[in-house]
Amino acid sequence: MLSLTLDSILTNLINPRASASAILSQRLIYITQKFLNVMVKKIDVILNQVLEKIKPPEEDLKIINNSLKDFLKKLEAGLKKHRINAEVFVGGSFAKNTVIKKDNYDVDVFLRFPDDKNISEQTAKVLKGIDKFSVMHGSRDYFQLKISPDFFIEVVPVKKVKNPKESENITDLSYSHVNYIKKKLKSKKILDEIRIAKAFCYANNCYGAESYIQGFSGYGLELLIYYYGSFLKFIKAMMNAKDKLVIDIEKKFRNKQEILMNINSSKLQSPIVLIDPTYKQRNALAALSHETFEKFRGDCRKFLKTPSVKFFEVKKTDLEKIKQDAKKNKSEFILLEAKTDKQEGDVAGSKLLKFYRHLESEISRFFDIKNKGFDYEKEKSARFFFVVKSKKETLCNGPSTNDKKNIAAFKKRHKHTFIRGKKIFSKEKINFNLKEFIDKWKLKNNGKMKDMSVEELKII
Repeated sequence: MLSLTLDSILTNLINPRASASAILSQRLIYITQKFLNVMVKKIDVILNQVLEKIKPPEEDLKIINNSLKDFLKKLEAGLKKHRINAEVFVGGSFAKNTVIKKDNYDVDVFLRFPDDKNISEQTAKVLKGIDKFSVMHGSRDYFQLKISPDFFIEVVPVKKVKNPKESENITDLSYSHVNYIKKKLKSKKILDEIRIAKAFCYANNCYGAESYIQGFSGYGLELLIYYYGSFLKFIKAMMNAKDKLVIDIEKKFRNKQEILMNINSSKLQSPIVLIDPTYKQRNALAALSHETFEKFRGDCRKFLKTPSVKFFEVKKTDLEKIKQDAKKNKSEFILLEAKTDKQEGDVAGSKLLKFYRHLESEISRFFDIKNKGFDYEKEKSARFFFVVKSKKETLCNGPSTNDKKNIAAFKKRHKHTFIRGKKIFSKEKINFNLKEFIDKWKLKNNGKMKDMSVEELKII
């Protein structure tokens, strides 16, 4: 952009040879530059305010560090007592100094074993002598200990690998991830930029690689901020992306084409392919969905258009307001709760999200969905709401015109039929509301719900 001063513009204004269009152009450039400078300063002020809000209080960190130190002593003593050969290391955001303020904190503690034989059983054996724990099932069992109402420790057994190709599980790479980030990200500025990015994604439901979120993992965000240099440069790059982004920080491949040819196709479905600097065959953002990415881009646009601290604050859904708005617009509001028998966390969350999407599809056959929402907080149940208007009538697909047997049956069920092309159809009046539809749907689809691991569906 041209750098102009007020003096240079005034000089042109009194220059008789200066054209009117040139003067107008210079005025516009000057005004635009001043506006952008003001916006940048405003965003800087906001981001500094955000940093003050998202950094965990020193008292919280002190309590967590003391509790963690005490636990690690007991863990080391337990390993020694049972003569178990395993290395202890702390991972996650606490180890990398990128943790942000939350209602609940969790620290990842890894046990590195020389091989992967019975390592979950060996870990459980050690933990039994320390405290009560919950077993979390996954590709390899890990363990959660509730130290206080708002602090958890997750103990994760992993295989100690020299070469990433030897890893049996994604957690086996955690040691390499922590060491890479600690080596590359040392300045306070870049660590603060990462905290800002995490807070933005967390507040806008885009943070986490879990199946029910399909967002940016913590490690993925750390790599992206390291690559782009700041939160602002990162979100601008995301907004301006036209095609699939392919990022190879350590130049593990010669070019984009080589990456697309060598990475497993299942790892290339995400909108960003971010080559893991510690293992070139892995896409660190493979879990990121196109839906979550587009939502994130929309939030970035809104923030840059009207910068505010509110974009970094977790928003609570105001169900009462949604209900009142629905009433004003003569729409129907319904709040539902579904329960699953699956393990809380990623497993339960993904099952409940899948069911929510299926139910949404079923509802959309008879109602226009004006608003909707899904809320899962790592338990065995989720709540979701719908605001709808009846379609008044629906089109029922029948058999092909040469299927005489089924045509007769279709005509018995439907009074008003017609033929379009080579199929028979019927238009049916919708004379039920959403609550009636849900009640009837539950009775008819009880087996389907069980198949989807949903034990209960009730209207709140």
